[in-house]
Amino acid sequence: MIIPRVIAFYLPQFHPIPENDEWWGKGFTEWTNVGKAKPLFKGHDQPRVPTELGYYDLRLPDVREAQAQMARDAGIEGFMYWHYWFGNGRTLMADIFQNVLESGKPDFPFALGWANHSWYSKTWNSDGTSSNKLLAEQTYPGYEDAKMYFDSLLKAFQDSRYIKVDGRPLFYIFDPVKLPDSYIGWFNQWAKEAGFPGLYLVANIVTDTDKNAFIHRGFSAVTYQRLSSGTPKSLAKYGRYGRYIYRVIQRIKGYLKNRPPRMEEYKDAIKAFVTDREKENDVIPTIVPRWDHTPRSGWNGSLLVNSTPHLFYNHALEAFRQLSGKPLEKQLVFLKSWNEWGEGNYMEPDIRSGRGYINSLSRAINDVKEISVR
Repeated sequence: MIIPRVIAFYLPQFHPIPENDEWWGKGFTEWTNVGKAKPLFKGHDQPRVPTELGYYDLRLPDVREAQAQMARDAGIEGFMYWHYWFGNGRTLMADIFQNVLESGKPDFPFALGWANHSWYSKTWNSDGTSSNKLLAEQTYPGYEDAKMYFDSLLKAFQDSRYIKVDGRPLFYIFDPVKLPDSYIGWFNQWAKEAGFPGLYLVANIVTDTDKNAFIHRGFSAVTYQRLSSGTPKSLAKYGRYGRYIYRVIQRIKGYLKNRPPRMEEYKDAIKAFVTDREKENDVIPTIVPRWDHTPRSGWNGSLLVNSTPHLFYNHALEAFRQLSGKPLEKQLVFLKSWNEWGEGNYMEPDIRSGRGYINSLSRAINDVKEISVR
């Protein structure tokens, strides 16, 4: 039987914070980038315009309740809130989730994903490279820092809404390569001391590397993010040199065709997002409804074009089929993402598709359930 446990990444932005006021100007939110986006070529679907929820402010409880209801309608089990801890107690955008935790609303399951990466201000150059200015540095100071962070998470782990796998709180790590092994060991130890069997730690892998290196380090599962894996196999085998050659080729094509160099057809890209690896119990499929990073990075942004709710339905259905034979607890699927509007990566209704992606996901979940019980 297949009963997908779909968990959607959730960006707790879309409201002013002091740091963004300082870095980008007073009142800046993600909507600033979304609203000022321009079409870069004929037929480019920009700017993206929200409909039912409008240009919302996540500080409003009614907005969060409406999001949760839409997610229920889509068949989503819960949200994966991105969480930012830079070390020594420094956090960013923590207030939205903290309000959800303390208020008990919405009454909708959740988990946390540690977005353990530094924040930069990027200036894009004409050759596709970027100059970075460090805004917030990700650090790992050691034992006291790890304990401080775990203690701040424990109340969430103990909440009845928190998503668990075999009794273990699900905790997602954005950059598992840079996370010290000591943090993994300490977190699991402290989880057991708090009465859990441990944590269900998930490593986000951005290339098709061997998962076993992460499993041996103490991760419970991995998920492959293949958005940046468009390099053909004939070049990918040469590693970074092959990827560099591919970028040069794409840049030349973009110049000749007067189009962004990192553009790809959605129907072609999704073929690489789900593979036979996703059939393994410790590999979690990730599905992507659409993607367009140009509101943030302009001509040099990556984008998938010609996504439709129907194509997304097929993509989701293919991912769900990989769950056959897995224990029900481990029939997890990550949805990237619920509301990353600045990356053109969202499920929420817009002026072009309405609830099309929400309805397509719901239909795919229901259809795979019917197929699996026949």
